[in-house]
Amino acid sequence: MKWNRWIIVAGLLSLASTAVASPTVTHGGLAAPDIIEIVVHVGKVNVGVQVPYVKKDSDTLTPRGHRTYVYRDGRKVGVLVGPDQNMLRPLDTFEGEALDISRIGDPSNYWIRSADDERYRTRTHPRAIHRKHKPVGIARTDDWKFAAPLAYHLFLTLPHRLQENATYTISIDGVDVPDCTLHYRPEQLRSESIHVSHLGFTPDGPVKLGFLSCWMGDGGGLEYQNDLPFHVLSEKDGSRVYSGRAHLAKPATVKDEDAYQRNFNLTNVYELDFSPVKKEGDYRLYVEGIGCSYPFRIGADIWQGAFVTAARGFFHQRSGIALGPPYTTFQRPRSFHPDDGVKIYASTTRLMDTRNGLSRSDPDNFRNLVAGATDELVAHAWGGYMDAGDWDRRIQHLVASIYLLDLAEQFSDFFREVSLNIPESANGQPDIIDEALFNLDCYRRLQTPPGGVRGGIESEEHPNLGETSWQETLRILAYAPGSWSSYYYAGVATKAAGVLKALGRNELARVYEASALRAMEWAEKDYAQRDQRAKSYQLKGVTIERLDNHHQVRDMRNYAAAELFRLTGDERWQRIFRETTKLNQPNAQLYVWQSHEQREAAWVYVRTERDNIDTQLQQYCRQALLREAQDRLRTQARTGFRWTKNDWAPPTATLSVSDAVSLVRAHILTQDAKYLKAIVLACQTGLGANPLNLCYTTGLGHRRPHLPLHLDSRHTGQAPPEGLTVFGPVDPTAEQDLFLQTVIAPFCYPPPRQWPIMEAYWDVFWYPMMCEFTIHHPMSYNAYTWGYLAAIRGSRTAGEH
Repeated sequence: MKWNRWIIVAGLLSLASTAVASPTVTHGGLAAPDIIEIVVHVGKVNVGVQVPYVKKDSDTLTPRGHRTYVYRDGRKVGVLVGPDQNMLRPLDTFEGEALDISRIGDPSNYWIRSADDERYRTRTHPRAIHRKHKPVGIARTDDWKFAAPLAYHLFLTLPHRLQENATYTISIDGVDVPDCTLHYRPEQLRSESIHVSHLGFTPDGPVKLGFLSCWMGDGGGLEYQNDLPFHVLSEKDGSRVYSGRAHLAKPATVKDEDAYQRNFNLTNVYELDFSPVKKEGDYRLYVEGIGCSYPFRIGADIWQGAFVTAARGFFHQRSGIALGPPYTTFQRPRSFHPDDGVKIYASTTRLMDTRNGLSRSDPDNFRNLVAGATDELVAHAWGGYMDAGDWDRRIQHLVASIYLLDLAEQFSDFFREVSLNIPESANGQPDIIDEALFNLDCYRRLQTPPGGVRGGIESEEHPNLGETSWQETLRILAYAPGSWSSYYYAGVATKAAGVLKALGRNELARVYEASALRAMEWAEKDYAQRDQRAKSYQLKGVTIERLDNHHQVRDMRNYAAAELFRLTGDERWQRIFRETTKLNQPNAQLYVWQSHEQREAAWVYVRTERDNIDTQLQQYCRQALLREAQDRLRTQARTGFRWTKNDWAPPTATLSVSDAVSLVRAHILTQDAKYLKAIVLACQTGLGANPLNLCYTTGLGHRRPHLPLHLDSRHTGQAPPEGLTVFGPVDPTAEQDLFLQTVIAPFCYPPPRQWPIMEAYWDVFWYPMMCEFTIHHPMSYNAYTWGYLAAIRGSRTAGEH
């Protein structure tokens, strides 16, 4: 009951701190020398935070599917949650009204006046008004009914430019919007049009860039003077430490930022290059006549702080432990642990044969898994990292362990000193390794006595409305062992054994090596029987396609063999690697859609030092790694904000993330400065150098997601924990999905399809494609890239001393 009382307090504190419902001016600044931008927020969401359920005489309980709704005096008020149905999750409520569009769209309703500027002593209308508005949160007032607070961005084109050091008042007739008072001191006034990394830069970093851009909604993109002067100002005293001129990086008319011939900006993007600035300190960018960016820092340890935040994101997604002080301010009881009475049942369906694995014939995420459900209990099934909205733990999450172990191996001295403040921090082993092993050990516990490894743990459906991870009432299932998951595990466990052996932890290394070999041997026997099985089978009226011959099974076999050969030198594993590689010729690609994806295997083989290694094949793998890095460089050269991605990949989960893994590895192999520069540039967009001036990772930056799809914080009234990188912007023209139509479109102007991709992110919680996050992507990518940048800086600094 102690936890229930805490929920009430947390909820009241959370609701007391939310925005007021009446219109509030949250920003006033300049978008251009002759355009004022005002941002007005309207509306308030009262999130339905869980409270103990106290039944009233007028209450009626109505079961529907997995949910039990509470009707009070004939009105639906919420849903009962938890195994004992003793907690009520009320429906969200909403306060406030949208602004009158006829009023805010008419320039004659706006007045600008100033006692300091004689041109505005008589109140004056702007010449034109342009606008855009979007939801900034969502109230789910019923199962599929929503209401949203809005942020209105209003652009006022001025008849005269403003006078420095003068004060102006902007008012709007006919709407309940407070007057906006603007003190025009452009070297102190922040502008939404100036974008820079919130994290900052290292003193000796290869590049330091900011950007200038503005899309005015129904007013389209702004075109600035190409050589606008800008300055780097010291936050300490306002002095100018560097001056330069803006340079056009990407015209709005050029549509080539990826293979689909798109321009992600719909406005000109200008670069502000201040790479020569080396002195540590706090700064801001100032563009003459417009204003300033958010402050940023130049310091030696910025990447270490970012890495720690990202790695703590993994800690905050741990399943099977309680969260709270002294390790985190976010509080959560232990979830999904068998000692608390949680039961995990075996399914006869393999992860690889479901939509959550490799199948595309499975019509939803759960049908095939549930069809294979049995009454057999799976012992010791706990741990691993949970995804955002579903609490699943799947074998794909092991990419986090791969990347953490890779960093630990390459920079053991540096990461030995990096504390993540986790329960294992005092055990004498580097925290980065402890974090990797916590994830890996979930699948070690899922290894069956014959050696096969289950693909993970999954509930039978998306979570019940209002429930948290420790209150799960749905049936929880463990996938059957499969060759794909067993190969995957074998490769990562082998990597762990190698890293532990290098640390002198020989006894523990032998545990992982033995487990890896058992998994590999089981997978080899299972894989050998693939052509003897029927291509599909019937299970409880469901047709399940067997995917033993899917290329990703072969790719994971290739990866596991590479790791085992690197660890043991056994020619048997090299022979399997040779048989399964697609990189055994010049000009081979690491990834070819529906053919193969062999990045990790190539990376392992390139770094293998064995007398019996195939040096020609190793060279082909090296060339393939560098070829992919070159592809990323070419894409980056075409993008306005210097992000990069696979040219054919959709934008989802590419703009919030540092898609620089291939660039990192190319830099390790060559030490070529062009790759390091590209890595740093690739990180900028996700860290705040974007049109929204938003850092897409919780816990970082001046502005970050407040409403990631994190159910445990939402339903308990807490702020989301640090380290969660959301998927970020989507292409609003790619598909008109239900969430876009229902959650976004009614509250967005212009219509979502007309928004630039770079701004098509709405912090609303109830939009999985942009507000959700997953362990394997984007969280793992950021942790690896930021960890690498931290380590090379830290190792270099340590070497200097």
